[in-house]
Amino acid sequence: MRGIGARGDTRTRVRAASALATAMVMARTTGAFYVMGGVLGLLITAIAPGDEGSRPLVGAAAAIALTLGLTLLAWGPRLPHSVHHVYVAIATVLVTVAVYAFPNTVGAISLAAFYVFVACDAALFFAWSQAAAHIAFAMVLCLWVLPARPVVPGLPWWSGLIPAGVTFGVGVVVGILTRMASEADIDVLTGLLNRRGFDRALNSAIEQATRTGQGLALVLVDLDRFQKINDHLGHRAGDAVLQRVADTWSKLLAPDQRLARYGGDAFAMLLPNTTEQAAILLTEQLRAAVTTGCSAGVTSWQPGESGSLLVSRADVGLYRAKQAGRNRTVLESSRQLPLAVELREAIDRGLLDVHYQPIVSLSEGGGKAVGVEALLRWSSSAQPDVTTEGLIRVAEEYDLISDLDELVLRRACADAARLQDTFAQLDLTLNVNVSGLELAEAGYADRVAGILANTGWPAEQLVLEVTESELAAESHTAIANLHTLRDRGVRIAIDDFGTGYSSLSRLATLPSDILKVDQSFVAAIRSDSPAPPLLGVIAALSSALDLQVIAEGVETEYQAAVLTELGFALAQGYHYSDSHPVADLISDLNENHGRVGPGMAGRELDDGDSMHAANGWLPLG
Repeated sequence: MRGIGARGDTRTRVRAASALATAMVMARTTGAFYVMGGVLGLLITAIAPGDEGSRPLVGAAAAIALTLGLTLLAWGPRLPHSVHHVYVAIATVLVTVAVYAFPNTVGAISLAAFYVFVACDAALFFAWSQAAAHIAFAMVLCLWVLPARPVVPGLPWWSGLIPAGVTFGVGVVVGILTRMASEADIDVLTGLLNRRGFDRALNSAIEQATRTGQGLALVLVDLDRFQKINDHLGHRAGDAVLQRVADTWSKLLAPDQRLARYGGDAFAMLLPNTTEQAAILLTEQLRAAVTTGCSAGVTSWQPGESGSLLVSRADVGLYRAKQAGRNRTVLESSRQLPLAVELREAIDRGLLDVHYQPIVSLSEGGGKAVGVEALLRWSSSAQPDVTTEGLIRVAEEYDLISDLDELVLRRACADAARLQDTFAQLDLTLNVNVSGLELAEAGYADRVAGILANTGWPAEQLVLEVTESELAAESHTAIANLHTLRDRGVRIAIDDFGTGYSSLSRLATLPSDILKVDQSFVAAIRSDSPAPPLLGVIAALSSALDLQVIAEGVETEYQAAVLTELGFALAQGYHYSDSHPVADLISDLNENHGRVGPGMAGRELDDGDSMHAANGWLPLG
């Protein structure tokens, strides 16, 4: 385990010592042994008959043991690891003094049982060689002290064999069982801590940071495109890469810094008393030391935060590093806590708003609403200028995204059902954005199904939007969720299409139904220049792949006309309507008979519209 011995191979140290050898556990266990021995020593000294030895000397040894035990319980977690060797050696000496000076032979033999405490403590926390030295020292003193007692007649030379043998046996058994249990915290392939061991070390480090007020940084690192190594070269080659990376990075870390294989090709680093900037510099050094590209997320601990929150925030940084193109480090700062607290309260109290922007059909003159996109709206007092993107980032960083996504989806489905009830034969689609982090959760598809069942909104009229960059860094769980959702009738839209880095060949394999062309392409449509050629390519591509296309950010009549000419069927943007609360949207749609956009108010109804004017409007099918 890191923190034991000098700088060197982490795997050797992990296997050499118990995973229990943390400052807190060592202090409490050794302190408890001392206190128990001191109390029992004082008690037996007070009640035992006889005057063969020196009762005051035995009482003094017991009092010293009690005092040392109390100091360990109070200040032990702050002491360096090496000090515990001194405490164990002193305990061995104190037991020997008590056995030698006890005023009763039977009591002296009984006190020899305290050597077992020494063996247990050493076997629990020290490497085998160090534990063996302490156990051997205790056995030698046990074999010597009983025959050496100044009593007449003295005890025979073999009187110490039984307590010495018991001390040896208990020490060996405890050591073996402890190391077997510790293997559950060790990754067999690399010899580093595994996820379970790292989480245990993280919680211990947070406890110590809480007491000392020192800083604590956390880094999650993921090897880029590691799956290709396994696929093309085999798993043995992949294992060799993991071992080489573990060896290289272990040699670059300080003794108090812990490296773990967190799972698969992901590593985690725990950096006590380290700032965020220092953690970033160290991460860059680690990246430069290996030939394999890697992405990393860095964050730091703030008082009151749990280990799971810290890991979640670092994971967001890692996720964003993947989104940004891999082989880079992204800092997820921990200094946005006031906004996160305010957002948590807003979610709990339902203070967030959901507005809706219509999606229109470009056919038959345009402006016919055929769907709405749900958009989050909230004004923060802690950070009034925060954007929706910044808000989502804070939610992801502080593990609020699940509750936020659920609130928006549930509210949107309920409002869409209200729209459905307001207009006769309404058949709008509801588009709702989903966070890539949520999509990667195992139970996401089931949560969506539960919300649809509770609100009564049909799965066939729900479209979940995921950005292209999120799909480019997908996990197997995310892809499985997409397939499950589509099997249940939900449609999937790739949002901001054209701004990510997905290949066109991969697009054909992703479970998707709709492309939403990024507004930057639409903004390039100007009357003084030809339409961007890529728009025609996207229209042809969508037709070849049988995908619907929605053009985002339409702001002028000219842009709408060009898109119609290119073959785009659907659009949304300020040219037609801004986003509105559901009540305002109902009013606008009812007043304009299902159409939105300039010049719709007061428009004369055609025959098709007139048929439905009495009972509401019917969108084009």
